[in-house]
Amino acid sequence: MNTPKDLKFIKTDEWVKVDGNTAIIGISYFAQDQLSDIVYIEFNKEPGESIERDQVLVTIESVKAAADVKSPVSGKVIEINESLSDTPETLNEDPYENGWLCKIELDNLSELDDLMNAKAYDEFCESRH
Repeated sequence: MNTPKDLKFIKTDEWVKVDGNTAIIGISYFAQDQLSDIVYIEFNKEPGESIERDQVLVTIESVKAAADVKSPVSGKVIEINESLSDTPETLNEDPYENGWLCKIELDNLSELDDLMNAKAYDEFCESRH
């Protein structure tokens, strides 16, 4: 896997990229690979709404399954990637750049301390094969 080194991960395969007090959230390459062809995305939170860590942020449907994407952090949703509604396959093609799901203004920076770095996440994924 070519996991970006600047991201943090949780065991349910979501990633976080921190930019100041903003967390950009997405799903990992491993997650999109397990889901296969993604066909639909439903945002469960809109900009301006608060979200708690581990709450469902997005529901993703693929040809194989549906999966809930949980928020790895608490805060206020400030932006969602609305283009994914029209082109959900972007999550398969580019999960780490154009396939980001939402941006959250962080409530508690210390929540980031519990997340895995890229090396630890790669090892976690290897253990699941």
